[in-house]
Amino acid sequence: MLCVEETIVGTEAAQIPKQRGESLLETAVRYAEERHWDVFPGTWLEAVDGVQRCSCGDTACAAPGAHPAREDWATQATGSATVARRMWQKQPTAAILLPTGRTFDAISVAETAGFLALARMERMELTLGPVTLTPDRRMHFFVLPGASVKLPELVRKLGWTPSSLDLVALGEGAHVAAPPTRYGSSGAVQWACRPTPANRWLPDVEELISPLAYACGRDR
Repeated sequence: MLCVEETIVGTEAAQIPKQRGESLLETAVRYAEERHWDVFPGTWLEAVDGVQRCSCGDTACAAPGAHPAREDWATQATGSATVARRMWQKQPTAAILLPTGRTFDAISVAETAGFLALARMERMELTLGPVTLTPDRRMHFFVLPGASVKLPELVRKLGWTPSSLDLVALGEGAHVAAPPTRYGSSGAVQWACRPTPANRWLPDVEELISPLAYACGRDR
């Protein structure tokens, strides 16, 4: 699949955002300003005895430097570039987190199933939204809001029980980490399909569910 970040040739004037060479602050501002996504700062990494630890203080943190820093994160999220800049100026290394259920939902699948689905989607000539690839080997497909409500019935119509597939819709009350947020020493979140002007309009989950469910079924 030719969506992977390193394989994309820069043919558009505005590639949103640059994955490398930009600060977390400037990237968060661009997500709010150019993509109209709500953003909020999460935890960050701190060097303790030469080891990168999560600012939450939990030495066994499952997502070091890449989860909400406070319980009321949903009220903190903003679509204002000015407010985003102010928040990241307070903690420039904070993770960039995006709440789902607002301008988009995200369909989360295992990395292996995600790449298989991307290949099928390319052959089917489907229009994709942005897709992230996380260091914990998950892929998140951005779709129109409402996917979390529709997904169970769509999966059943394809002959699967929702619990039988590693296919999860993230909607209201959930969030995803955005590039270039780092997960401890595991690496950074990347774009498998980056945001561009061409995919500003997101697909509905109904358009992507068939290849996603097929790939998850093969990946069981």
